[in-house]
Amino acid sequence: MDTTRNLFFSVTQVRARLARVLYGAIIFRMKGKVVLITGSSSGIGRETAYRFAREGARLVLSYNKGKARGEAAQKRCARLGAEDTLLINLDVTDNRSVARALGGVKRKYGALDYLINNAGVGVWSPFRNQTIGDIERQVRTNLEGLIKMTRVFLPMVRAGIINIASAAGKEAYADMSVYCGTKWGVRGFTQTLALEGGRLRVCCVNPDETATRLSGYRGRPPAEVAEVVYMVASGKVGVKGGDVDVWEVMG
Repeated sequence: MDTTRNLFFSVTQVRARLARVLYGAIIFRMKGKVVLITGSSSGIGRETAYRFAREGARLVLSYNKGKARGEAAQKRCARLGAEDTLLINLDVTDNRSVARALGGVKRKYGALDYLINNAGVGVWSPFRNQTIGDIERQVRTNLEGLIKMTRVFLPMVRAGIINIASAAGKEAYADMSVYCGTKWGVRGFTQTLALEGGRLRVCCVNPDETATRLSGYRGRPPAEVAEVVYMVASGKVGVKGGDVDVWEVMG
C-alpha cells in the first residue's frame, strides 16, 4: 500500500513539474508576440512598451496628441530589442480613430496576442466644480473608450486583455469622484469579461499612486507598474480574471 501510494505521488509530482515546464515554455516567451498598448507615448504605457520591447515583442504603440513622444518611444523600443513596431495615432473616444487603428493592425500583423488598455485621463477637483466636459472626457476615455477598444479588437486577441484600472477603483478618494467611478467601472467590466473570456487571460492591473503626469509625478516609478503588467502577461503572476494590485506584487 505504501509503495503504491509513494509511486502515485511520485508520478503525480513528475506530471505537475512537466506541466509547469511546458506551460512556462508557452506563456513566458514574449519574443515575437504582438502587443497593443494604448496611451504608450508616456507614463505607464510607455514603460510597459519598453518592458515588452526588452523581451523582443512586436509592439503596436499609440499616441493621441503627442506624436513626437510617440516617435521617441518607438525608437527606444527598437533599440531595446523589439522585433518590430507600429506607431498609430489613436483617440479611444473617436469611433473612426479606433476603426482606423483596427485596420492598421490587421494589415500589419493580422492578429494580436495581448491588448493592454492603458489610456486614461483624470480631473482632480470636487465634483461640484467639474464641468460637463470634464465628466465626459473622463468617462469616454477611461471607461467607454476602453470598452469599445476591447469590443473592436476582441476577435483578434489570441492570449489576453489587461486593463489598467487603479487603487481608485477599489477605494474612494475625495476630489476624484468621476475618475473613481470610471475605474470602478473598468473593474466591473473586466471581471465580467473574464467570465466570458474562455481561454483568454483577462484581468485588471491596479496601480497605486504612480509618478506620471496624472499624479504630478508623485508616487512609485511607472516602470514598477510596467513590470507587473509584464508579469501578468507572461504568466509570472498567475491570475485570470479579477485584480492584480501593484502594491501587493511590488510592495
